[in-house]
Amino acid sequence: MKFTKTRKNFNLNPTGDPWSPWLHVDIALVLSTISLSVIGAFMVYSATRGNDPEIYDKSYLNRQLLFLGVGVVVMAVVAYFPYRRIRDWVPAFFWAGMFLLLLVLTPLGVERNGTKAWFEFGSFQLQPSELCKIAYIFMLANYLERFNGRLNIRQLGNALLLAVMPIGLILLETDVGTALVFIAITMGMLLIAGAQTKHIFILTVVGVLLAALVWSSGALQDYQQDRLTSFIDPVSSQTEAAYQQTQAQIAIGSGGLSGQGFGQGQQTRGEFVPEQHTDFIFSVIGEEFGFLGSVVVLALFAIVMWRCMRTARKSPDLLGTLISCGVMTLFAFQMFQSVGMTLGIMPITGIPIPFVSYGGSSAISCFVGTGLVLNVHMRRYQVV
Repeated sequence: MKFTKTRKNFNLNPTGDPWSPWLHVDIALVLSTISLSVIGAFMVYSATRGNDPEIYDKSYLNRQLLFLGVGVVVMAVVAYFPYRRIRDWVPAFFWAGMFLLLLVLTPLGVERNGTKAWFEFGSFQLQPSELCKIAYIFMLANYLERFNGRLNIRQLGNALLLAVMPIGLILLETDVGTALVFIAITMGMLLIAGAQTKHIFILTVVGVLLAALVWSSGALQDYQQDRLTSFIDPVSSQTEAAYQQTQAQIAIGSGGLSGQGFGQGQQTRGEFVPEQHTDFIFSVIGEEFGFLGSVVVLALFAIVMWRCMRTARKSPDLLGTLISCGVMTLFAFQMFQSVGMTLGIMPITGIPIPFVSYGGSSAISCFVGTGLVLNVHMRRYQVV
């Protein structure tokens, strides 16, 4: 799919009424994202309550509800200001994000599971790479828009240099999963921006060769290699990653058609699946709500993808199209990868499910992305 929309002069508020764009809010997108977040809050509750409700720690649920509330407010704020005015602030946000990615590599950063990617403030944590995803999407869209859907090799190279900065810093954190998200966003947006198929093919080949080089160089630690290969044969593997994937599959399989019921999953209550409230939360959905409940969640994601694509097509300019496609790629890749690693068809990369997994940085980042798509949708008629 290629867009060749040109820049146009904008009347950002032709009616003079500051609330007029709200007449064009994408209700389906808002309801589907909030529904996913509410389902996620219920799953976080179930995943963290354990076997004894009397000693249940409600802090996870309380924080997730706080993230949900803050996220909805941030989504509305982002949607309110015209996206073509926000673009003036995007470089500042992007470079601030790069600074945070550098800062997290210092002793100020906190390491978890071998990855140094968080700042810690009491009981709250901030993951800069999650917030950088949206700033990067807008920054890359801002650069690619000026070429009107036709990229030559030099412009493509400049776009790749822009991508190298966050990807390189995130790889220094040894956060391979998040780096893959940035790569997916970059490839998707370049294709929409007018990169030729042969360029995408060459980049893919080069990427595979570089990945093979990194793999053979010993740069990856043993546990990282185990996480990336355990899905091939988790039954015979003795690694922690294989155990995690096997337990997740047992949980999903035990859910059957309609599940064991909310809060009744034995694998979930016994906490047999590590990280079941974050990266592996789909195992909770599968066990407690079964195949039917899983289909409902995936259907909600399908609605989100559809509305993002529809907004991209209806956008009055290439900037809005690129923003919408970038956010759609972010959601689609993370959802597919996270669900896939739970089912055992994708390697374990530590990627959360958008809106559903526990985590404030991820939740707020997803709502900011949704706010940008709403922003484009609300102003699709404001062109003269």
